[in-house]
Amino acid sequence: MKPKFLILILFLITFSVSGLIAVEAKSAETISQERYDRICKWGIFNPPECKKRIIETGSRNKKNTVDTSEQVTSLEQTTKTKKTDRDCRWGIFNPPKCRGKDSRVTSETKNKPYTEEKRIETVRSFDEENHNLSVYTGTFDTVDKEGDDKTTLMGVEHKNKDLFRNTWIGRFSPTTGAFVTKKSSIYLYTGVEADYNLGPINISPSFAPGYYEAGDGKNLGSALNFKSEIKIGVDLFKNTNLGYSYSHISNNDWGDTNPGTDNQSINFSKKF
Repeated sequence: MKPKFLILILFLITFSVSGLIAVEAKSAETISQERYDRICKWGIFNPPECKKRIIETGSRNKKNTVDTSEQVTSLEQTTKTKKTDRDCRWGIFNPPKCRGKDSRVTSETKNKPYTEEKRIETVRSFDEENHNLSVYTGTFDTVDKEGDDKTTLMGVEHKNKDLFRNTWIGRFSPTTGAFVTKKSSIYLYTGVEADYNLGPINISPSFAPGYYEAGDGKNLGSALNFKSEIKIGVDLFKNTNLGYSYSHISNNDWGDTNPGTDNQSINFSKKF
């Protein structure tokens, strides 16, 4: 056989084998562990698919590492936000790090449309147990010298702390309530109450204009009267509070007479 013809045949065989190897390496997206162990043990003489397998594995591991790192960072940020929220709920007694912060504003409300923020606030008003319902009983006209108007009273009061306003003199929220005395006197009122929390102790001064109907009880000289009150309570269990209140009701000299009345009561409140 002529040397030139032999060289040509060897060249064609080598080209065909190389082409088949290249096609097989290109068509295979992955390589099994069994095949990798069998053909990828020759170091720099490994076929191309061994390199492809090694590159894909490294890339996948890198992606998983990045995803895990992002999850850890997100968890740390969430934990930090929750801790800040717990620390910034004491009104004027907040630590310095809480200045200019609203304890209800978290990362979930940032960069959200106004309607979405209002929906979140509405849900939070129930989730965070900001509705406070109180029942109370005590003495009406407790300092009555004559003794003819002194009687007992029973009342109920509602306060929505979700509607609070933080100011430089404290945290304020609206309050609405009513009481009735044993002599059929009725007082319906709505006003504003401040909250100052010293750990488990709560101090809550309030002011509430209201409508008074004397019934068979004391005549306060006008249907329009004003109630000034101070409450001191202590947290008993989770979301429950027991306290004492002292109040004064008068018409501010807007009526024909202004006898006024001082009252005291025991209050039991529950958040829901």
